[in-house]
Amino acid sequence: MASIRSARPSRTLVVLAGLCGAVGVTLSALAAHRGGAFTGTAANFLLFHAAALLAIGLAAANRGLRLGALVLVFGLVFFCGDLISRDLLDDRLFPYAAPIGGTALIAGWLIVAISGLFRLQD
Repeated sequence: MASIRSARPSRTLVVLAGLCGAVGVTLSALAAHRGGAFTGTAANFLLFHAAALLAIGLAAANRGLRLGALVLVFGLVFFCGDLISRDLLDDRLFPYAAPIGGTALIAGWLIVAISGLFRLQD
């Protein structure tokens, strides 16, 4: 008979959620005062992913959820980093940074979805 362990919150994901939220609010203010459609888009992505990362960090029910969250963070860094770089530096982060980040975001959400079907215990 398998034992059921209580899920422990992931401090790392909670911290990353807080950082995404703080940077998202900062970028929202920057976009409102300075302008920049790319910065506004990056801010929106960071803000709604902050809530998702917080939920996953607090639930942290299985490895699949945590893996999906980390892939989301990877995607946010590249996708949002490239958008912010375009507005603030008038240059790309590096070629294909946004598509790589966007693909990682899609993959991260698919991993989260799949983790709901298969419980990968620690």
